Amino acid sequence: MPRIAIAQITSSTDKQDNLTLARKLIVDANSKGARLLAFPEFLMSYSPTSQTAEELCSVAENLEEAFVTSLRQAARESQIHVIATFYETSGLPNRVYDTALWIDSAGSVASVYRKLHLYDALGFKESDKFVAGDELTPPIKTDIGQCGLMICYDLRFPELSRLLTLMGTNVLIAPSGWVQGEMKIDHWQTMIKARALENGCYVIAPDQVGNIYIGHSMVVDPFGRVLVEMGERAGLEIIDIDLTLVQEVRQKLPLLQNRREDVYRKSLP
Repeated sequence: MPRIAIAQITSSTDKQDNLTLARKLIVDANSKGARLLAFPEFLMSYSPTSQTAEELCSVAENLEEAFVTSLRQAARESQIHVIATFYETSGLPNRVYDTALWIDSAGSVASVYRKLHLYDALGFKESDKFVAGDELTPPIKTDIGQCGLMICYDLRFPELSRLLTLMGTNVLIAPSGWVQGEMKIDHWQTMIKARALENGCYVIAPDQVGNIYIGHSMVVDPFGRVLVEMGERAGLEIIDIDLTLVQEVRQKLPLLQNRREDVYRKSLP
């Protein structure tokens, strides 16, 4: 059974400090036998609301610069897959991508996902600083399973997780920085369990803790059982996942097979 690690951290505004922490956690996860370490959204740095779009652009890097290069080296040295997030330069004035990467155990960037749904809701407006991606990144075939990437607010849009599932995903990974607020912990827990249940897949959701974020990083199995719930504790959680459970649940609860696509197509606006 693949062993995975999720990191619940409090990113600071200093990206070098965050990189140092990330490299340490990569070594720690490897020492515990994990094949994958998933970091939350905003690993590169915390962006306070007072930070301007121009200031955030000055923090951002491209795939070839030091932040990603250093993480690739750490993944290669520890021979572990890493899900990392960073602010990626977009080429647009005063806008960056919110990007998640699959860095494989050889240190190569195997998959790149740019957040599709910007958090313009409940008093926030990410589009003031970010530009949305415009492509769904196909799942990547790994020794952890067929893994599909999402980021945070994407969890509220069931279309994305369903499309990834129909493309072959059996493990959804959603790095997040879920903002505090009324009912937000309930929303977080409900969305993660719903995405796991309706698709018959694992959902791995590492979250930021501290600053303005709720923590409560989670791993949920294909039947909706919560395997990990980290509360407000920073650090690593290690768990083994059983990929045969995906097939078993999909056979017993054949939601994907029982869809009425014929009716859905006729009903589309």
